[in-house]
Amino acid sequence: MIHQKVKSTALAAMSCLLILAAGCSKEKEIAAESVVSQGIMSGLSTDKAAYRPGEKVTFKLDLGTAEPKAKVIIQYRHLGETVGEQELKAEGEQITWEWTPPKEDGKGYMAEVFMTDKGEIKDHQNIAVDVSADWSKFPRYGYLADFHEMGEEEVAAVIERLNRFHINGIQFYDWQYKHHDPLKMDGSKPASEWPDIANRAVSYDTIKGYIDLAHSKNMMAMNYNLLFGAYEGAEADGVKKEWALYKDPTQTNQDKHPLPDSWASDIMLYDPSNPEWQNYLINKEIEVFKQLPFDGWHVDQLGDRGSLWNARGESVKLAQGYVSFLKAAKEKLDVDYVMNAVGQYGQAFMAPQAPLEFLYTEVWDGHPKYGNLKDIIDQNSKYSKNKLNTVLAAYMNYDLANASGEFNTPGVLLTDAVIFASGGSHLELGENMLAKEYFPNKNLAIPAELEEQLTRYYDFLVAYQNILRDGLEETETVVSGTGEATVSAGPEQGKIWSFAKQKNGSDIVHFINFSDAATMNWNDSKGEQAVPAERENVEISIQTDREAASMMFASPDYYNGSPVKLSFEQKDGKITLKLPSLKYWDLLMIDYK
Repeated sequence: MIHQKVKSTALAAMSCLLILAAGCSKEKEIAAESVVSQGIMSGLSTDKAAYRPGEKVTFKLDLGTAEPKAKVIIQYRHLGETVGEQELKAEGEQITWEWTPPKEDGKGYMAEVFMTDKGEIKDHQNIAVDVSADWSKFPRYGYLADFHEMGEEEVAAVIERLNRFHINGIQFYDWQYKHHDPLKMDGSKPASEWPDIANRAVSYDTIKGYIDLAHSKNMMAMNYNLLFGAYEGAEADGVKKEWALYKDPTQTNQDKHPLPDSWASDIMLYDPSNPEWQNYLINKEIEVFKQLPFDGWHVDQLGDRGSLWNARGESVKLAQGYVSFLKAAKEKLDVDYVMNAVGQYGQAFMAPQAPLEFLYTEVWDGHPKYGNLKDIIDQNSKYSKNKLNTVLAAYMNYDLANASGEFNTPGVLLTDAVIFASGGSHLELGENMLAKEYFPNKNLAIPAELEEQLTRYYDFLVAYQNILRDGLEETETVVSGTGEATVSAGPEQGKIWSFAKQKNGSDIVHFINFSDAATMNWNDSKGEQAVPAERENVEISIQTDREAASMMFASPDYYNGSPVKLSFEQKDGKITLKLPSLKYWDLLMIDYK
C-alpha cells in the first residue's frame, strides 16, 4: 500500500459519519483531520465479482499490525447514502465477515472499511459491490489467452486477481483448435490437448477449470470465434468453396486474413449471410457448448473489407450479413452474444437489430483522440436507444509493446478515466494487460503503482455505476473555471475537460485533467503521457437556473473513492464551489430542490 496522508476534507466528512455511529466528540472529529494512514490493513477482497439480488457478500481483510483493542468499522454506501453499518473486533491476522445488500437489482455499493483505535482512525480501505441479476447490465469484460496445461493454483491466482477488479465476463481468446472446427474431438469426447492457430498448446482441462472457477465467482465465460473464418484446406472438413467471399466478381481471389508463416494457417473468409455457412459453423458451435459450459459466444469480425462478392458474382453487404448470422445463431443456439465492431464497422446495423447483450467496439486509428472514445460510447447509446452499454477494446502503449518494458501509468489511467466517465468500460485486464490485438502479447509488465490505482478505478466504476452507465442522458450544463483552472467543453491539451450527463433530475458533471498532457492520443502508443500535477481547491462555476440542494464529490484518485459532501454558493443562476483535489478524474453529482 502507498502510505499517504488522509485528506482533511474527506476525513472530516467520514468522521461525521463515525460520530453518529460511535458517539465521537466534536474534538475527536477535528483531531482526526491530521491522521496519517499507517497501511495497517491490506488484501481487502470479496468472494465474488458480482452478486445476484439476495446473495450474501463475504469480505476478507488482512489486519497486519493492528493494536489489541482496535476495531474495524464498515459503512456500506450507495452513492452518498449510508445503507448499512457493522463493527468488528480487529482480532488475528485476518478477519472475514458477511453482509447482505439490499435486494434491489442493478445497484452499485461502496464498502468503506475503517480501522480505529481509542476513537482515532488509523487506516481506511474501500471495496465495491455490484448487485445485478444480469451481467450485461454493467459489463466489466476481461480476457484469458493462455490455456496450456496449468496447475490449480496458477488458474486460481488469475481468476482471483480478475475477481478483485470485479470482472464479470471473460473472453476466452484463441482457445479453439480451428476457426471452422473449434473443438478438437477424440472420438465422442473432446481431445485432451490441441494446437491453436499460433501452434501454442491448449489444454481442455485448463479451459474447463477456468470456466468452472469463473462461474464460482459469478463471472460469465464467453467462447471467442470469428463468424466467417476457416483454415486453408477446410474443404476436407466439409466447408464448401461456394460459401466463400471474394475480392473480385469473377471469384479469382478469395478474401483472407494473412498470418505469420509459422502459424497453422491464414484465415480464409466466408459469406456470413450464406445460410449453408451459417448452419455449418453454428452446428460446430453447438457441439462446443455441449462439451464446455460456456455462457455465450464472443463473435469476432475483421473490420471493413472493402468491396466483396459471393460465389455467384453478387455483391455482398457484409454488415447486414453479420445481423443475419447473429439472428440465425441465436435461434439455433440460445446463448449470450457479444460482437466486435472493429472501428465501429457494422455497429449501426448490429446495435438496433442483432440479439446482443451489450455493444463492443475495437478502437483503431480512425478514432485516435480522447474525445473519440466518448463519441463511440455516445454513438452506441444512440444506436441502441440507450438500452445497451458499451465495452471498448482499446490497446494501450501499442508501439511500446514491440519490446519489453512497462505500461505507462498515466496513459492507462487517463484513458480509463475518459471511458468510465463516458459510460463505458475497458477490455484490458487478463493474465496481464492488453497492449496489442493479439492478446497473448506480454511484453509490457504492469507497474505495482498502476495495479493499485486500477483497483481503485474499478471499485469506482462499480460503486458509482448507477450514475456512470445506467441510462444517463447528455445535458448541456455549462461549466467554467475560475482562478487558475481552465475548463473546456471539449478535450484540449493544457485544459480540464468537463462534460455532464443527467439522471432522475440530477446532474453528473465530470472533470478530466489534461492540464499537463503530453499527448491527446488515447493509446499513448510510445508511453509518453505525463503524470498530471495534482491540483487542490480547484475553483469552478456551473450555470443553472435550478436551485441546488446538495453536492456530492467523488474521485478514484482521492480518499479511496469515497463520496464527500461539498459546500457551495449559488446566486444569479450560478453555482460556485471548490473541488478538493483534481489529478486525473473527478465526478460531481448535483441534486436539486
